[in-house]
Amino acid sequence: MNIGNLLKIALKALNNNKLRCFLTMLGIIIGVASVITMLAIGQGSKNSIKAQISEMGSNMIMIHPGNMQRGSVRQSADDMQTLKIPDYEALRDETSYISAVSPMVNSSGQFINGNNNYPSSLYGITPDYMEIRKVSVADGEMFDEADIKSAAKVCLLGKTVVDNLFPDGSNPIGRVVRFNKIPLTVVGVLESKGTNSMGMDQDDVVLAPYTTVMKRVLAVDYLQSIFCSALSEEMTDQATDEITSILRSRHKLKDDADDDFDIRSQQELSEMMNSTSDMMTVLLACIAGISLLVGGIGIMNIMYVSVTERTREIGLRMSIGARGIDIRNRDRQHTPAAQAAVSRTCDS
Repeated sequence: MNIGNLLKIALKALNNNKLRCFLTMLGIIIGVASVITMLAIGQGSKNSIKAQISEMGSNMIMIHPGNMQRGSVRQSADDMQTLKIPDYEALRDETSYISAVSPMVNSSGQFINGNNNYPSSLYGITPDYMEIRKVSVADGEMFDEADIKSAAKVCLLGKTVVDNLFPDGSNPIGRVVRFNKIPLTVVGVLESKGTNSMGMDQDDVVLAPYTTVMKRVLAVDYLQSIFCSALSEEMTDQATDEITSILRSRHKLKDDADDDFDIRSQQELSEMMNSTSDMMTVLLACIAGISLLVGGIGIMNIMYVSVTERTREIGLRMSIGARGIDIRNRDRQHTPAAQAAVSRTCDS
């Protein structure tokens, strides 16, 4: 039997059982489509997370005061004052794997402009912070080193803060807003970044020189954190080791002493979220696989019914000496009258 005849027989069988053929195809289509869709959703989610982290700075390193035990009492990170301005200056001048570094102090409070007010957070930073966090100025300008040295009362507003303090759409550049009774002149507006992967509004922020926040708002002489940017994402580990070595040396910690600071990188966050995304992708694939399995069972049942329908006919043919090839080729070897006769014999 050549391929052409086989195709003719197959097409004839499909034509004679249209509904059965449609249901078989439907089971396979639904199963395969479910697997492809679920895997696409998982991969798309993973790519979205990578894009969000990249926008935040994929090579960013965050240094915070760490937990430390003094005597029998363990201090929390909020109570520690281990990061100082000289630590920031040492990292800025001595590191070779860091492209940018900025101290950071912050305070929450009410911003007021005339009759409008809005609760937000004031962050004290340096211009390097803009490069580290991939933030840019949409209107106006960034404050400079002279403003930092003089602890100038200037700030940059995020879009969310602008929308709430200037609902009439007026230009905030040059205007004065008050933060806890401290007047701050708006010198720039930040470009909108929307929400991040954690659902946090990245535009609900106000930036000012860190010296301004330290001296005029918080009245402290220590830093709450230091943000750094490694030369590349691949050099994050080397940069972390270098930062650790410099800070331990400056803080005069013994070899067996715990660090009095805590270092976190975006690479760790990326790996954690990628791991979670991979687990979700596997889970979705398993769920879709169940749909494919159900479709396969449906096809198996249809094939089983097809064979069962011919069980008596096949048995009769074999009892009179028919071979396997004769049974398979029955449609070609017998006329319609002979087929009907066999069917009547089977039925009787």
